[in-house]
Order: sequence, then C-alpha cells, then structure tokens
Amino acid sequence: MSFEHAPVTKGLMMGSALTSIVGGIFDIKHYLHLQLVPHVSRNHQYWRLLLHHTAFSNSSDLLIAEILLYGVGVHIERQFGSVKFASFTAASILLATILEFLTLILFHNIGINQIPSGPSALLFSILYQWYRLIPPAYHFRIFGIAGSNKAFMYILASQLALGHLPGSFAPAVVGLLTGFIYRSELVNIKSWRLSPSITRFSTRFLLPLVGSTRAPRRSTRARPETTHQAPSPDLGNEEVIATARPSAGTEETGGSVVQEWVNELTGRNEQGTTGVRVPSDAEITQLTTMFPNMQRAVIVGALQRRLAFLLFQEMLGSDM
Repeated sequence: MSFEHAPVTKGLMMGSALTSIVGGIFDIKHYLHLQLVPHVSRNHQYWRLLLHHTAFSNSSDLLIAEILLYGVGVHIERQFGSVKFASFTAASILLATILEFLTLILFHNIGINQIPSGPSALLFSILYQWYRLIPPAYHFRIFGIAGSNKAFMYILASQLALGHLPGSFAPAVVGLLTGFIYRSELVNIKSWRLSPSITRFSTRFLLPLVGSTRAPRRSTRARPETTHQAPSPDLGNEEVIATARPSAGTEETGGSVVQEWVNELTGRNEQGTTGVRVPSDAEITQLTTMFPNMQRAVIVGALQRRLAFLLFQEMLGSDM
C-alpha cells in the first residue's frame, strides 16, 4: 500500500512527526497538553485548546498514531477524496475541541482535568469512519474467538486510549462521538467543504512539501528489456557469428573440429555465411531437450551438417 491519492494523510503523518520531534528537541512539551485548572480557568491559556492537537508527548503514542494513520487514514481519504477528507479533518478538529472543553468543564471534579497532547480525537474520528465504511478483508478464529483483519487496528487504538488514564480516555470517546456526529449529519457538517482559495493555496504551496504520493510502477514484462547497441564501424570486415560462442574449455574439443569440417564442406571459409541457412533457435532447443548432455556447439554443428547435406543433394539433383 502507498500514499497514492492520499496526500492529506501523508501530510498529517509528516506534520505530527515533525511537531513532536521539534517539541522534544526544544523541551516545550509542557506547553502542549490541555489542562483546565490552572492553565485555562485561572491563566486563561485558551491557545492550548487548539495547540494540544499538534504534537504527541512521547514517542510511543506517536508510533501508534503513525501506524493508525497509515492503515486507516489512507483508506478513508481514498473513499472521500482529498478535498472532502481535508474538510472532514478540519471539521473534526473544531468539533472535538469544543467537546473536549465541555468534557473538562463537566468532569474535572471526578479526575478528568487534563487531556494529553496529540490529535487523538481526530484519529478516533477517522477510525469511526473506517469502522462504518471499510469492510473486513478476512475473518479468523483464535481459541474460539472470532475476529477480522480490522481487529489489529482496534487493538492499537485501545493502547492509545488507555495509555494515560483517565485523561487519554476522554479524547477517544470525544473522537468517536465526533465521527458519529459527522456521519449522522446531526449538525449538517457533512456537506461542508474548505473554500476554493484554501484548496488552491494548499495545492500550490503545501502539496510540494508533501512530495510525491505515486506508488512505484512495476514492469509486467516477462522478459528483461533488450538493449540495442550501435554497430561498430569495423563490423563489416569481421565475420558475423550467428550462434553462441563455445566455452573456453571446449575450444579444442570435437565441437571446433566439426565446425571446421562444416566450414570446409559448405565453403564458408571462402564465401562467409552466404548460401547456408543458420539453424533456428527452435531447432537448437528441440535437440538440446532431446540430448541434454550434448554441448551446444556439437548440436549446432550437427544441424549445420544436415543442412549442408541437404544443400549438396539439391545441387546434385540440379546438375543431373
């Protein structure tokens, strides 16, 4: 599988990885999580509502998110199309931000006061679309428990949801609820699209940064491509060899003697290759199959001897 027809997913993966690495290098991860008390309620740091979607706080969450985006996001973007998927991403982030803020306000008294950084809500919103739209490829049973190929992605998603309880469970539920709202059209956001100006700007400036998303093309040829070499200018003064050269160990064996005898009989030494038909590859292959222990030079010599004998008979018949 590749990123073909999925540039937005590739951009999300690259952006999440880049911001997470930069946050770790410059030691600014403590600015990325969302906490109601005291950051929002007392210090009024409302920029955390959107900033906490940009990067993950640790490498394990980043790895799981990258696998989920590659295994789930590519399929959803190909189903939606890049423009609709980008619009869905923007709408999901905005709706999830509102729901997360409401969750912190309503449940901070029971321990949900902080939400870890990272676009976990967006991932679970995409995962809900994947659950509704993509059918399983195969089913299996382990110890009597039925499952499908989609179970592996659900296991990874559960690791992301249960990694930092209770705060990590909140964006998982919010993301699933966001995907359900988008799918059910309760607030009529399914038909909303990004403006054409944003689409043109992204195509012109952001898409080149993502790079190529085309899959590598593999040749379907059964044979390797033949290379055509330009003939040498001195080729006309040399003898054209139509058969394979004998190996170094058989140059002084019977194959060369037979070849010499055929050349003398047919007059090839004086006339070159004119007047004698070279054995075809099909004839050589047929005899090689019948006599696998025979060398190729001997088989070619025998075929040329037969052709020379037939030519000699035709010449005698014409003289008579």
